[in-house]
Amino acid sequence: QVQLVESGGGLVQAGGSLRLSCAASGRTVSTYTMAWFRQAPGKEREFVSAISWSGKSTYYADSVEGRFTISRDNAKNTVYLLMNKLKPDDTAIYHCAADPGDAVVLITTGHFSSWGQGTQVTVSS
Repeated sequence: QVQLVESGGGLVQAGGSLRLSCAASGRTVSTYTMAWFRQAPGKEREFVSAISWSGKSTYYADSVEGRFTISRDNAKNTVYLLMNKLKPDDTAIYHCAADPGDAVVLITTGHFSSWGQGTQVTVSS
C-alpha cells in the first residue's frame, strides 16, 4: 500500500508560482506512474499532469501546458509540480496519484490505485 502526502499549496496572486510536492511512503514508487489531478468547488475532478516511471514521458492538460512542469526524484520517492503563471482558474485542491499501470491508460481512466488527501491552491486576481 502506498501512502501519498501532498504539500506546497497556498495563496498566491495571479501570475505567481508555487511548487507542489508529493511524498510517497509504504513502498517505492520508482516503477509507478505518478500524476496530479485537481478539483475545484462544484466541479468534477480533472487531470492536470502525469509522469512515467522513468520520467522520460510527461503529459499535461491543455489548460496547463506551457505553465506547469511535472518532475520526479525516485531516490526521494517524491514527485513535484512546478506551477508558473498561475491564474484564478487554477484554484482547486490538488491531489497526487500513483499506480504501477500504463500512463496513457491511467490518464484516460483516472483509475489510480493510490491517492493523497490533497493540498489547497488558491490564486487571487
